[in-house]
Amino acid sequence: MEYKIHKISQYHYELPDEKIAKYPLPNRADSKLLVFKDKKIQENRFSQISDFFDSSDLLVFNNTKVIQARLFFRKETGSNIEIFCLEPFQPAEYSQSFQASSECSWKCIVGNSKKWKKGKLELILNDKTKNTLLTAERVSQTGETQIIEFHWDNPRFSFADILETFGRTPIPPYLNRKSEESDKSRYQTVYSKFDGSVAAPTAGLHFTTDILENLKINNIRTSEITLHVGAGTFKPMKSATSDLHEMHTEHFSIDKENLKLISKSGGNITAIGTTTVRSLESIYWIGVKLILHLENPFHILQKEVYDFPTHFKPSEAFQAVETEMNKQNSEQIWASTQIMIVPGYEFKMVNKLVTNFHQPQSTLLLLVAAFTKDDNWINIYNYALQNDFRFLSYGDSSLLVST
Repeated sequence: MEYKIHKISQYHYELPDEKIAKYPLPNRADSKLLVFKDKKIQENRFSQISDFFDSSDLLVFNNTKVIQARLFFRKETGSNIEIFCLEPFQPAEYSQSFQASSECSWKCIVGNSKKWKKGKLELILNDKTKNTLLTAERVSQTGETQIIEFHWDNPRFSFADILETFGRTPIPPYLNRKSEESDKSRYQTVYSKFDGSVAAPTAGLHFTTDILENLKINNIRTSEITLHVGAGTFKPMKSATSDLHEMHTEHFSIDKENLKLISKSGGNITAIGTTTVRSLESIYWIGVKLILHLENPFHILQKEVYDFPTHFKPSEAFQAVETEMNKQNSEQIWASTQIMIVPGYEFKMVNKLVTNFHQPQSTLLLLVAAFTKDDNWINIYNYALQNDFRFLSYGDSSLLVST
């Protein structure tokens, strides 16, 4: 499998601002559903999505939960400083950082950073029983991100409590509006479980409890992984070619029960969202790295998989991962991926994809182009634009079937 270099300009389309959905529909399932199969396009409602699956299908969901990652401080001078928490630094493990009761540090993006030259920022958190003093101190800076150390004087609050109570929803920047109370529930899937994302796995926003129940009634199997979506998902591709773009790292996990279920799926897997695609394909390549005894198997670099042999069956790769889990006496693996899926990539795990409509010249659009092949993405997006589909995170959905 050869890594092909692509000109980013080839993945541009005109996206008028009025096509971007600034708010979700009142009912999640009322979204439009574009179905691409056998190079043909048809239009449905998302509420009908169960009709396109049967008992041979396995739908894999990303059960990550969006955290209220934006904290706002105000200096004595009156300057507002926003701290956008990206991922934990110390402790580095998500659950440990969220459980911290007095201090922790995170990789962050700081808004209006020039106004914060030195010293600590302070924020009084007004609670019904006791006010809590939260302080933020800059420890170091690398590129656009900074390590911020947080301290608070109320052990009744974990860091998860502080974010949930006093943070704000990190809605996408292209919505060009402030987050509102409704975003706290609507920018969240109904099946979210584990805190960690700073952006929603938006393909899942269309599912309702009724749709999930209908899948069960029709004996359509489901499985789950957890990939914490980072802010890098919105990072524009500013380079002229795909090979010069630096792909962001995202952390994911899967337990042994779901690993076995996916391994035995017979290759008929529907990924709910691009984050699920990245996770499933990365698990396959982790298995390949384990089989080949390569270094650092639980991290997938941006382009390395294009140099690996491709003849291993998914069951072989997943068995290698399970064997490693047994050696470590672990019921769950934690891994990370920078995998960049571009046209020419050979998908190993996924043959159907549920996904929203993505930004021009984005890594997500390149993934869709790779999945649908032969520039079919152009026909799909032209149809969506010409038939009043709503775009991006709060927009409509598509079901893409591999050709």
